[in-house]
Amino acid sequence: MSKKLQQKETKTQPDDRVRLYPDGKYRWVYEVPMLRNPSILIDVYKVLGISFGIVWLFVITLIGCDGDLDLKTFGSFTSGFLLLILFFFVLGYVAYFILAWSYGWKYVVLFILDEKEVVHQQMPRQVKKSQVLNDLVILAGALSGRPGVAGAGFLAQSRTSSTSVLANVKKVIPCRRMNLIKVNQLLNKNRVFVCDEDYDFVFNFLCKHCTNAKIK
Repeated sequence: MSKKLQQKETKTQPDDRVRLYPDGKYRWVYEVPMLRNPSILIDVYKVLGISFGIVWLFVITLIGCDGDLDLKTFGSFTSGFLLLILFFFVLGYVAYFILAWSYGWKYVVLFILDEKEVVHQQMPRQVKKSQVLNDLVILAGALSGRPGVAGAGFLAQSRTSSTSVLANVKKVIPCRRMNLIKVNQLLNKNRVFVCDEDYDFVFNFLCKHCTNAKIK
């Protein structure tokens, strides 16, 4: 193979692909375009909707227990509550837009996957994907010598993470259009983003090792 062709292949090789590291774990970095991929905003709205639904049901129940609930009271309270929900939904979108701006319009995530668990590791907002990838290259070399120290040092850069034990996962839901795979436990709903080229591999891997999960 000519040197020019090798250089061309190197330049065009994707830098967000899933790779197997010497410690037996798959790692990749994914940048979620926060304005073009609505998955995070949808999750925010779901949480808001459930929270408001619980509050509405609680208040209606209290009014009913007091014997003051009639059709007029129900309609008046519900219409006012819907206006309040609309206000907070608009406020939620504004807050999401500001958050996206503060992140540079991208949500950068490191994923770590093996046969036992998948880790969704949010990176600090100032860390660019290229920096994370450089650290992964260093990590790949270090793992052959001292994997515990190297891994701990790298993950210390992160802020928040969500870990799903695959044996405890109840549902695996593909959302290919958003490059998303939902990995849901009873009290933990993880989100795995992966590029088009590796989507089937990661989805099939999760299906195989989430032995107690319902695949949708």
